[in-house]
Amino acid sequence: MHRPPHLRRRSFLKLGIGSAIVLAVAGGTIALMKPGLIDGKLSPSARLVLTRVAQAMLLGTLPADAGGQQRALDALLQRTDAFLVGLPTHVLAELDQLLGLLASAPGRRWLVGLSTSWEDATAAETYGALKSMLASGTDLRIQACQGLHDLVMVPYFSGEESWAVLGYPGPTPV
Repeated sequence: MHRPPHLRRRSFLKLGIGSAIVLAVAGGTIALMKPGLIDGKLSPSARLVLTRVAQAMLLGTLPADAGGQQRALDALLQRTDAFLVGLPTHVLAELDQLLGLLASAPGRRWLVGLSTSWEDATAAETYGALKSMLASGTDLRIQACQGLHDLVMVPYFSGEESWAVLGYPGPTPV
């Protein structure tokens, strides 16, 4: 059976290796200039990226009022920093590269597909860009989006204040 060139195993492996090299070089270079993590915690630029991503991913889940939304996002960022403490060094290095790359204009445009700056991006624009990442068919973009999803959802839904949205009353007293 004849397969188109883009589906051959060798081409697929070359693409995977090439993508990994590009991410490592680009992410490493950008992380040196604008790190995603500082002392194992989110850098200011990574906090902005994660805030915008969280606003998009949690659309309809976050409190409607601006003050309540800000408190929920601040709590999410605090729990994210606490979550990072328990991660292995190699995972932290990958997150540092990813968040550093996403915080840069080329990374935001190339990886996320968002032309608007993180400072000016709306939740709807960010949501559309994240949705396009998942639909792109590019493993690197899909994996980056899935990683961002986990980085937002785990800390957010580990907070008691988010349980009411799910209808979860909390753990049963023992």
